[in-house]
Amino acid sequence: MTNQTLAQASDIAVWATMVLTTLAMLAFAGHLAVTGTRTRERTSATARTEHRTAAGSAAPSGSSVAVLATEEPAPPPPSRRWGVIGLQLTLLATFGLVAGVALRGLSVGRAPLGNMYEFALVAMMFTLVVYSAWALRRDRLWLGLFVTLPVTLVLAAAKLSWYTEASQLMPSLNSIWLVIHVTVATLSVALFTIGCVLALLYLAKDRAEAKGQVPGWLAALPGTSSLERITYGLHIVAFPLWTFTLIAGAIWAEQAWGRYWGWDPKEVWTFVIWVVYAAYLHARATSGWTARKATWLAVAGAGCIVINYTVVNTFFVGWHSYSGI
Repeated sequence: MTNQTLAQASDIAVWATMVLTTLAMLAFAGHLAVTGTRTRERTSATARTEHRTAAGSAAPSGSSVAVLATEEPAPPPPSRRWGVIGLQLTLLATFGLVAGVALRGLSVGRAPLGNMYEFALVAMMFTLVVYSAWALRRDRLWLGLFVTLPVTLVLAAAKLSWYTEASQLMPSLNSIWLVIHVTVATLSVALFTIGCVLALLYLAKDRAEAKGQVPGWLAALPGTSSLERITYGLHIVAFPLWTFTLIAGAIWAEQAWGRYWGWDPKEVWTFVIWVVYAAYLHARATSGWTARKATWLAVAGAGCIVINYTVVNTFFVGWHSYSGI
């Protein structure tokens, strides 16, 4: 039986989460604007001071040029107020989405992993949990806008296009492997989502620096080498989880259908994603590839996940036709 009261409470919690992530986006945008502007001011002040110092060193002692070669006071460090507000709103949104997922599961007495709508909720829940835990340990306020934005968009798509009424599972899905396989898959997708965001930020800043025109919001981000290193490190964690997803899915398929692999569209695209990310990690460790070219493979892997989740789930017919739409 389905508890409609709990199901409705879950829907309200998800809508509330979307409001909170939208407000968090605005706060994080303000943080980037303030930090970027102040960073450029400090960089310009440092450059002017170095120029004056060089001019003063070259001038004869006691000359007016030497007197002017004084250090310019650096602008004060940027305020973190808007970023902290954004993080606080993100924490509230995280609790809201955790509550929404829990209420959805309680309303049907099972793990909320049985269709596209529930998969989207759990994947975005993990995305917020990972970012929130990371931001509490490290200074990741600059990343907040680029995490809350895709979370808000996916939740909006889930509510408007993929929504499925709370109901019981199909018999073929009633297995412990549903919890194991799909939970790890959603966690992998969460890490790949943040990894894709970081990859795009690295590519954008690297391109801007090559042109010599770094806008304020990019100036607020860490250096390109740091962005690229963080991107790679996140994918190092996500890739083994996706590998386990692929293996667990094969084991579940053997128990449910009597074969480990049947070239089902969902199975094929899961393997394609694995191949693309394996290629990224291999290219990243190969001297013949630049970091920029290798990072484009990480972006391509995220694109494959989007195709697998939207196009394959919606338009392809196979053993994995459990979208619920």
